[in-house]
Amino acid sequence: MKSASAFLIVPFAFVSLAFSAVTAQQQASAEGWRQTERTDPVRGDYTRYTLVGKFVKAPAGDSAARPSLTVDCSTHNRSHKSKFVRGTLVVGDPLKIDWVEPEEIHGISYFPKVDVLYRLNDTKEDKEQWTPSTDKTSASFSKSSLEKMLRAHTVEITAQDQGGAALVMQFEIPESSVIGQSCDVDQHKK
Repeated sequence: MKSASAFLIVPFAFVSLAFSAVTAQQQASAEGWRQTERTDPVRGDYTRYTLVGKFVKAPAGDSAARPSLTVDCSTHNRSHKSKFVRGTLVVGDPLKIDWVEPEEIHGISYFPKVDVLYRLNDTKEDKEQWTPSTDKTSASFSKSSLEKMLRAHTVEITAQDQGGAALVMQFEIPESSVIGQSCDVDQHKK
């Protein structure tokens, strides 16, 4: 009877050891850029890098959500050189959309934009207007904005939710040479 109990306990011990190893690996990967390979019928193969941040000032009533930065880089294109495709701030809640008049007007047209303030390493804030997604829960940023962020240790981003309340997000930027090479992004200080 005792040998039968030992045979039951040993598998449970291995399962618990395996589970703790997986949990430790997930925690380690959650602290840096996560890389996933993707395929899109239009863009073809590309690599997505995701960095999870935290809310310093969260959306009302939503305490479980975490903001993230995603960066898409094409891996195969006509020039056979990897390049930056898109950078996106994913908030999860609808953002406040401002309608901006273009520099040159052809008819009546305005562009939707999200006003964003971001601070690198506790320096002064930069203000930019990023393009919202169709569901308004994220906004795209430029390659130059990504280059600035990759040079920092900490990035604090402030936007407004659809009701006008401030959403403050913070990202700890880990070593990012993989993104620099994969996306042909200059990450060195100038």
